[in-house]
Amino acid sequence: MLNNFFKLIIFVLCFLSVSALFANNSQTMSVQTPFDQETLTFSQAADLAAAASVDLRQSYASYLLMKGAWRWGIREFFPRFTINVSENDRLQQLGSDSFIKNYGVNVEQPVFNGGRTIMARNLERMELDLVSSRMERLTSEIAEAAISAYRSILSSRAILEIRKSALVVLEEQKNILSHEVQLGLALNIDLSNAEINLAEAKLDILFLELDLSEMERQFADILGLDRLPVLIEKVDVNRPSVFSAQSGLRQTGEAALAAAALAREHNPDLIEARFSITKREAELKYLSNAWIPTLRLTGSFGLTGQRYPLTRYNWSVGLVIDLSTPWIQNRFGGQAGFEPPFDRTAMIQNSFNPLPDPASKFGKDQARLVFAFELEKYELALEQISRVAANAVEKCIIAEQRRLLAVEAAALGAERFRIEEIRLNLGQITRVKLMEILIEQTQREIAVIQAATALLETERELERFLDLEPGGLALFAANFAASTVTPSQRRD
Repeated sequence: MLNNFFKLIIFVLCFLSVSALFANNSQTMSVQTPFDQETLTFSQAADLAAAASVDLRQSYASYLLMKGAWRWGIREFFPRFTINVSENDRLQQLGSDSFIKNYGVNVEQPVFNGGRTIMARNLERMELDLVSSRMERLTSEIAEAAISAYRSILSSRAILEIRKSALVVLEEQKNILSHEVQLGLALNIDLSNAEINLAEAKLDILFLELDLSEMERQFADILGLDRLPVLIEKVDVNRPSVFSAQSGLRQTGEAALAAAALAREHNPDLIEARFSITKREAELKYLSNAWIPTLRLTGSFGLTGQRYPLTRYNWSVGLVIDLSTPWIQNRFGGQAGFEPPFDRTAMIQNSFNPLPDPASKFGKDQARLVFAFELEKYELALEQISRVAANAVEKCIIAEQRRLLAVEAAALGAERFRIEEIRLNLGQITRVKLMEILIEQTQREIAVIQAATALLETERELERFLDLEPGGLALFAANFAASTVTPSQRRD
């Protein structure tokens, strides 16, 4: 019987051990493979960067602690209980000994303090809202940093492809030039110049590959991944600006005014400034009400006696009024009670402290100065942000013009290269000259990629400034364009 019992215990222990082992393995696997997709989009990169940010996790943990402390602060509205237990033993040489036992419960309930408790909780709530707003901004900044790194990698990859394509053409031209030198149709110095151009192109590609490798490694670290998935987003060099329809001066000015109005309402810096103003105003009101007396109800109930069970009891109720200012501090209290079977008690007490803290008088003045300073800062920020929003719209239009000029220059460069190839066949230029023209054309194509990326970054910067989601600027521009259509344009 005992053997069967021990076998059952051993079987249960083995089962629990194996279950724990499988649970640990599954948990380890889930930690090691947090992202198992083979492709990566802009939104996924933003989410992964936010999830992998140590600063964001620390801020969120601190916010939860502050929120928990604020919730428990409601305790200030409820009574406070104090339980007292004492025993007073006296041994006397003359007279009888005494063994007095006391058990008591005291209750204190705040009744009125000029609303300071509510204002204090409102201040804490404002601080929580401010911390939450800062966390949202931190999340947005982390996501934007990840998307910016994503775009930088796409831009560098596109530039690398352009340089590699140009390198293939340069190698072909160098090989042709080498045969021409062997046939006596070209000079050795031309071949030397071609080799120098080819070596410089290879060095540029090598440095670009090194920079791209470092960028990809840093991007993977930002996302918290061991390896970088396939980036499926592309840089569209033919994508126009969302403000391409507002090409005239009048339309541009109206778009700038609309952006300035939206910035005054939704800009994150202004929102935080309004939070700060509200908080400073509440602090000033809190200090202004500090002179209002506080009222508290008190009550007590006690048991006393020489031995158990305790047979004597007493109770009392009272009112305490506290007045505290920088110049005087006064506490007045009164209570009445009953000690059965016949005794009644009453007590009045007053304590007065002159000049307890005269320096605290300047606390209210300081709060008033801080509040006025916050208002002044807000007015300056309001004007500055309106101006920056208007300039940001113009920057988007200028970036679009740069992109169009870069695309046009690249197209003209391609046509020129085609013409120079014809001139080379006619013997009007050397092959080294054609290679130099190809290198110039490569720079023009790279400028197109850089201009398209700069346009995306400029528009996204304006979206962040206006507190818009990615892609929200296009909706803003479309709504603005629809609102500026004249009745005659609608009829047409």
